[in-house]
Amino acid sequence: MGNSALKAHLETAQKTGVFQLTGKGLTEFPEDLQKLTSNLRTIDLSNNKIEVLPPLIGKFSFLKSLALNNNKLTALPEELCKLKKLETLHLNGNHLRQLPAAFGQLSALKTLSLSGNQLRTVPTQLCGLRHLDVIDLSKNQIQNVPDTVGELQAIELNLNQNQISQISVQISHCPRLKVLRLEENCLELSMLPQSILSDSQISLLAVEGNLFEIKKLRELEGYDKYMERFTATKKKFA
Repeated sequence: MGNSALKAHLETAQKTGVFQLTGKGLTEFPEDLQKLTSNLRTIDLSNNKIEVLPPLIGKFSFLKSLALNNNKLTALPEELCKLKKLETLHLNGNHLRQLPAAFGQLSALKTLSLSGNQLRTVPTQLCGLRHLDVIDLSKNQIQNVPDTVGELQAIELNLNQNQISQISVQISHCPRLKVLRLEENCLELSMLPQSILSDSQISLLAVEGNLFEIKKLRELEGYDKYMERFTATKKKFA
């Protein structure tokens, strides 16, 4: 992509606060964006070939939305965690194995998508995020859901298409969790905590494609209580 094209994009971004440059084969984060650190509210660099997110990302202090889906990121810089206004972060289809230690400082974050990466566990850093509504960790390599999950504030947690065979009973303590997606994992019925059914806020539990038949779920103690919540929620949205 020529400099003149980039310049045109920068000029538009200065006026709109939105910089969108997707599917252009970019191999690095455009350094020229530094000129717009106080303008930009949205950056979308999805469908490129970016391998490294530079530390300068931390300078975009007004950024609300960052999308880097389908790039080649293997790690994220700690500086990303300085983005106190960031509400939406989309990093689907990269090669991330973990999140920065300070990730819990992204205090405004509401939506986090990390589908199609190489995470092996539910990152504990997510527990400190008080406004996080939706977490998508589908299509990773997660094998178990640890005790810390009980502190998650999310309303929806998507763990579809992982390798989960164990789930901490603490998941039923999540104060706001309404939707839990566990489709296509490696769960035996005995490994599904019954308290999810009998004693949680969860009103939509998606467990198709595991190591048990769905009809067996209906025989579990607490299933009636779960169905009450499920039906009540359905009515609310009908």
